[in-house]
Amino acid sequence: MLETLVIILLVALDQIVKYFVRTGIPMGGHVDFLPGILGLTHFHNTGAAFSFLAGSGARWFFVVLTVVFVIAAMWVLLKKKLTHPLGRWTLVLIVAGAIGNLIDRALFGYVVDMIETQFMNFPIFNVADIYVTVGGIAFCIYFGFIHDKVKAAEAAKAPENSPENGEAPEEEGK
Repeated sequence: MLETLVIILLVALDQIVKYFVRTGIPMGGHVDFLPGILGLTHFHNTGAAFSFLAGSGARWFFVVLTVVFVIAAMWVLLKKKLTHPLGRWTLVLIVAGAIGNLIDRALFGYVVDMIETQFMNFPIFNVADIYVTVGGIAFCIYFGFIHDKVKAAEAAKAPENSPENGEAPEEEGK
């Protein structure tokens, strides 16, 4: 399935960037990437987004929560529960980001963050965080504006008394 391949490629990109940061920039070290705009700063986040619950020992809580989420989301993708491309591809982004950060958290006990905005004060983040954020925003747009229309269109296409709409088909010859 194409979505699974894209998830694998996105996770690989995230892990490659994190590897180069871990091996090329000392902890706390900084490299200008786009001077005045973006820099790379090696940072370890033991919490969730914006270091939420950092240092609280919540590592395995986050691991279990992420594994449960990824299993549920993959089930939705594999069973094609979301038929609209926007719904499916936003879920792909969120799953890829979740897996990318899960790998770090399970292996190291922290998530490697590195992208630092220099034009504004914002927490340091990583490539997987970008996937989750963009996917999450797009998923909210999908459910806020598109999902109900897709369901209504699917219901209108389904023939009356078909197994798809939960009713048993009428027997012929009655």
